[in-house]
Amino acid sequence: MELPVVSFFGRTLEEYTKFFALNPVKLRRCVVLDVAAGPASFTAEAVRHGIDAVAVDPLYDRSVHALTEQVRQDYEKMFVQMRAKASLFRLKSFPSIAAAASDRRAAAQRFLADYEGNVRHGRYVRGALPRLPFLDGAFDLVLCAHLLFIYAARFDFAWHLAACAELARVSNGEVRIHPVCGADGKPYAELGRLRRELLGLGVDSEVVPVDYEFFIGSRSMLVLRRT
Repeated sequence: MELPVVSFFGRTLEEYTKFFALNPVKLRRCVVLDVAAGPASFTAEAVRHGIDAVAVDPLYDRSVHALTEQVRQDYEKMFVQMRAKASLFRLKSFPSIAAAASDRRAAAQRFLADYEGNVRHGRYVRGALPRLPFLDGAFDLVLCAHLLFIYAARFDFAWHLAACAELARVSNGEVRIHPVCGADGKPYAELGRLRRELLGLGVDSEVVPVDYEFFIGSRSMLVLRRT
């Protein structure tokens, strides 16, 4: 897949539960952060399940109209690539690429509807790795989907190390990062070095398999915990 700098693309709570191995019932009364959330509907849906959820993204200072246009542009480009490179995808969770596209568009619409009321509820915060605008240990669980290792060609090792350390800093429990591979399905080449250097910073890590694979190689997540 030929990715832009960072695509504004998102998924549903149902898909999050699969690739992050989440149980929404157990997360009730927890404070959860979705990092680089884009137009994912996870936060909007999680709140309806009694989860105290917050999302952070560099584009959350824009108007709902601007983000609607961003969704239109990025989704159109992404779905063209998905159809052209269908062999990269494992259709286990969806019957077809078209069904997956429909699901992600529905997620974006739910996000946009919730984002429109952000002045009132404040669930969407502008911020970007490797510096997040939150206090140490502010969240019980921190999630980061389809950013770090997917964009390994865009961000160097130092950025990945700083980003993982920052995710751990704002977590009072676990950090879950999915997937642990690039857009080509190959594991992140510097994973061993990354884990060793994180341990030196007081962050333990574990690669955990998940019962999910949308595109080739995306069968695991990296779990971080402060030691």
